[in-house]
Amino acid sequence: MSYKAFVFDAYGTLFDVHSAVSRHAVLVGKNSARLSEIWRNKQLEYTWTRSGMGNYKDFWTLTTEALDFALEFVPDVNQDARDQLLEAYKTLDCYSEVPAVLKALKEQGYLTAILSNGSPDMLNSAIESAGLSNVLDDAFSVHDVGVFKTNSATYSMITKAYDIDPSQVSFQSSNRWDAAAASNFGFDVCWINRTNQPDEYKDMPPKRVISDLNGLLD
Repeated sequence: MSYKAFVFDAYGTLFDVHSAVSRHAVLVGKNSARLSEIWRNKQLEYTWTRSGMGNYKDFWTLTTEALDFALEFVPDVNQDARDQLLEAYKTLDCYSEVPAVLKALKEQGYLTAILSNGSPDMLNSAIESAGLSNVLDDAFSVHDVGVFKTNSATYSMITKAYDIDPSQVSFQSSNRWDAAAASNFGFDVCWINRTNQPDEYKDMPPKRVISDLNGLLD
């Protein structure tokens, strides 16, 4: 392959965004799965809304606001779980294959990096807690450009930092909208379709579709 770098979305791709709630499911109550779904959906909605308006707030603030909405919206959940859930989001579980795949890519000589909506403190905490510091070269946060994905300025952070062409980047995301935008930017994109979702944005297809990151080593 002619790639110089393997770049990964963080939330949903390397880190399980639902692990914060599942870790405290008993405390949250019977609607914990619904709470986690609404939390994630609102978190993303807020990034798109603010990017469209040009009214940036950092991702941790939006994550907190999204949880507050979800706690109010979902019935019969324990409001007292708020602080524990926010703390858990700082140390989300990574998917089981992630450390070994990143290690293998680095040993093959590729640059490995994260490109994420996450604020720098969020990313640093997640990376450290998952033990990924030694298998990642960089963690790029959109906070540095003040706009969220899918704005092209976020993807250009990689090409500018590494002084490479978009075609020299293999970009991995579990979020189809992110994969579409990265493909539109010119990256070679691998969609990590962990939950067998139907395809969207068919005019901006990924180069590959795999069920988890192990497929990168095939």
